Amino acid sequence: MAAPEIRKGMPPVKLSRAEFEQRYRSRYVDPVFRPLQRELDAIVAAAWDAYSHSRKAPLTRKAGPGFADPDYEIAVDWLEAREAILAAQRRHDDAGEPQRVLVINGSARSEHTCPGEMSKSWRLVEMAEQVLLEAGFAVDLLDLSRTASEFGRQIHPRKSCVSTAEPLCHWPCSCYPNYSLGQTDDWMNEIYPLWVAAHGVLIVTPVNWYHAPTPLKAMMDRLVCADGGNPDPSSTHGKKAAEAKALELQGWPYPRHLAGRLFGIVVHGDAAGAETLRRSLSDWLTDMHLISAGGLAETDGYIGYMEPYATSHQALDEDQGMQEEVRNCARALGNALKLRRAGKFQDPSYGLSEPEPK
Repeated sequence: MAAPEIRKGMPPVKLSRAEFEQRYRSRYVDPVFRPLQRELDAIVAAAWDAYSHSRKAPLTRKAGPGFADPDYEIAVDWLEAREAILAAQRRHDDAGEPQRVLVINGSARSEHTCPGEMSKSWRLVEMAEQVLLEAGFAVDLLDLSRTASEFGRQIHPRKSCVSTAEPLCHWPCSCYPNYSLGQTDDWMNEIYPLWVAAHGVLIVTPVNWYHAPTPLKAMMDRLVCADGGNPDPSSTHGKKAAEAKALELQGWPYPRHLAGRLFGIVVHGDAAGAETLRRSLSDWLTDMHLISAGGLAETDGYIGYMEPYATSHQALDEDQGMQEEVRNCARALGNALKLRRAGKFQDPSYGLSEPEPK
């Protein structure tokens, strides 16, 4: 088969120095920076140099033993993220450690920024956490609302390297940080190890306009590298599309880096879309070869159905049924994890191979 053509033809995105400086200086509109114009001039000049020379990863070192090309210079950030993932996998595999459950708050709402009030999802997360702690599990909380309320907490968008060729999508993601474009403070290098260390994952989220909230969807998109991603960037010498295409066409194994972990899902809404999102999340996790902890581990429902938003927390106070469904999700996930550790829980698809993996 002839090498596939690499298709190009989108409009250019390179900024002129004037455009770059205008955007860069817009970060410093606060009058407190006015006495620092000389210092800012120097910083802008340095930033322009990094941008104009496309210094994505200014700090690198040789990949070393175990990589396809030991002499290839890999970003130090990526190597550190890889080490964190390997350490998390060791924790996951240590039978002497308590089983870990990652509980995720998918809501962007928080009292610490514009909404001025905590989310109902956070309250449900706390209910689930209490059940899991009482059952003897170690619990890690991932509060995605921090992307909207905490300085330097960002999840940058998926760049869809996988659509060029699967091996171009590295595990963990090597697209960020990109210092030349100012794409820094990416939270995913801390989030990946949480997923890897977990034996079970419980997602608690509202439905926003029939879809996942923005931070949850961003995390989902960036977890694409866990589903078939390439653990060796030296095999494609970074982002060399032609090399990645050739590697995939030789036969790619599509490694499922999170396979076998158990999951539960809680989706709540106020009018419509909760079931749709719950099904979508379940399909997504199943596609990555995670395993549902059973029917009661997945639930969707409405809090204060078609009632005023202003009284939605009071509606949750009164909805004892919804609260108990959330606790049951946590209990079902915990029960499945205990059965697995006792050797009594078996994935029905264990030992089967996909005829067309992707």
